[in-house]
Formats: sequence, structure tokens, C-alpha cells
Amino acid sequence: MQNQIDIDSIKINFDASGLWVLNIAIAIIMFGVALGISINDFKRLLEKPKILFVGILSQFILLPALTFIAILIIEPHPSFALGMMLIAACPGGNVSNFFSKMAGGNAALSVSLTAFATLICIFMTPFNLQFWGSLYEPTNAILETVELNWVDLLKLVSLILGIPLFFGMLIKHYHSKMAGKIEKVLKPLSMLVFIALIFVAFSQNLDVFSNHIHHVILLVVFHNIFAFILGFYTAKSFGLNKQDTKTIAMETGIQNGGLGLLLIFGFFDGLGGMALLAAFWGIWDVFSGILLATYWGRKPRKKKTIKLV
Repeated sequence: MQNQIDIDSIKINFDASGLWVLNIAIAIIMFGVALGISINDFKRLLEKPKILFVGILSQFILLPALTFIAILIIEPHPSFALGMMLIAACPGGNVSNFFSKMAGGNAALSVSLTAFATLICIFMTPFNLQFWGSLYEPTNAILETVELNWVDLLKLVSLILGIPLFFGMLIKHYHSKMAGKIEKVLKPLSMLVFIALIFVAFSQNLDVFSNHIHHVILLVVFHNIFAFILGFYTAKSFGLNKQDTKTIAMETGIQNGGLGLLLIFGFFDGLGGMALLAAFWGIWDVFSGILLATYWGRKPRKKKTIKLV
């Protein structure tokens, strides 16, 4: 019981102004992604229902369900368990588009899946968190002490992801050339700002991380690698090509930790265990995404043949 009190009393140094900056950063990133999305992207997804089905299955059904099973086996601290459930319930992180392109995946598919995931996460994220969290007694006990207002949750997700998506696509549709020019500058710039924000937040919490990181490091690394593997083999089992398989893996493995943190501070009063896990996830999955994308993106070396005279 003492351990639970200590962990949940951890305070991540992230004030109201920091949350607003994170809000704006995520919204701008989504807007930058949306500038490259057209209605035809959704049509292409609908024309290839198999890919759409695999993307939704891997990210919104299998990942939360198998995370729940993993929690039953591992039995982590309740707030860590709820943090894992929240991360699994979040949509793919917007940096997944960049990593998919870097990995030699299907960049157009990645952007389209991100857009579609953003639309359905407005409902699926609250549903998955509430559904799986209520099935596990220790996490259900936390949920019962928190007023998880579905309407407010929907408003927040819509404001941060849905509205930027709508206006970005609107500009793309009516002012395509202008959207292209803005996207070239805004997308890489917003990604850099977001990554910088994560590392600034990390530097402001060095004491917290150095004293408590050992509690979550194995959980986060395991969960992240597990998500990559799940996405990869789910896509492979449905016979998707190599490019699409890489993309589904990235979309499943790179979860929106920034959104997770916003929900934790907005609805769980920055609950120590959840916040620590989500904060480290936000740092770790950028690092793991770069590693995996670099590995997959390597050009195969040509074999040199040695002629014997």
C-alpha cells in the first residue's frame, strides 16, 4: 500500500501553460498532416477495405485487448496498468507518418490511416479506456474515483485532433497549392517543435525520471516492442505487401503519448503512475521509431562477386 501511495504521489513538472503548449503542438502537427490529406485518400482506403480493416483491427481492437491480457499476466501497479490501457487506446502518433516514409513504408497509406484513426479515436479512445479499464478490478477502482466525463473527453479529442484535421483538409481541397507550400514548412517544423517539447519536459523532470524510471522502463519498452510486432504480424498474416506491413507496424507501435498525457492531466489529475508511464512512452517511442525506421530504411547492399582467374 505504501508503494502505491509513493508512486501515485509522483508529480510530473508540467503546469497549465505547459499543457496548453502541448495542446497547441499536437493540434498544429495534426493540421500539418491534414494539409496533405484529401477526400480521395479516404476513398482509396474504402476501395481497399482489407488494408483499412487490418489497420483498425491491429490498432483499436487487438492492441487494447492484448494489452489487457498482458496486464492480467504481469499484474503491474494499478496506475501503471491504467496508463498502459490508455496508451493502447490512443490513436497512432502523428510522427508515424514521418517514420513510415523513413522506413520505406507506404507514406500515403500512413497519412490516410492517421486521418481515419483520428476520426474514429474520438469515440474509440474513450470506449477502449472505459471498457478494458472496468474489466480489471485494480484499474476499475481508479476509474470509480475519477469523474471520467465522456462528453468532456470527446470535446478534448475533437478539439486537439478533429478540428485541425477538418480545417487542414478544407484548405487542401479548396487551395491545394497553398496547402502544399504550407505543409512543406509546417510539417517538419511542427515535428521538431513537438520532439523538442518532449525533451524540454524531460529535462524539467530529471529528478523524477532518475528516481522512478526503473518502475516503468521495462513496461514501456516491452509494450512498445510488443505493439510493433503485433502490427507487423497482423498485417503479414493478412498477406499485405512489405510496404503496407511496415506502415501498419508503425501505426500500431507509435501511439500518441502526447494525447495520453493531456487526458491524464485533464481527467486523472496527473496521477503519478499514469503520468510517469505516458511521459516515458512519449520519449521512448520517438527513439524506438527512429531506430526501427532507420533499420528498415537501409538500402540493401549489392553483393560483390569475386572472379577467380
